[in-house]
Amino acid sequence: MFLLLFFVFLIQFLTYWIFEPIAFFLEYVLEIRLFPIIALLGLIFLFSAKNIEQN
Repeated sequence: MFLLLFFVFLIQFLTYWIFEPIAFFLEYVLEIRLFPIIALLGLIFLFSAKNIEQN
């Protein structure tokens, strides 16, 4: 039982250690003050000269 608990805690620690910096970075990038820049880039990409229907 303690071995199982040890592995669960180990997996939780490693998951936090790996994904916490990624989550922190995404939280910073997607903050509301950077949203206009992201929206502007999205609109430029959406209305760019490339046409999806061109083959």
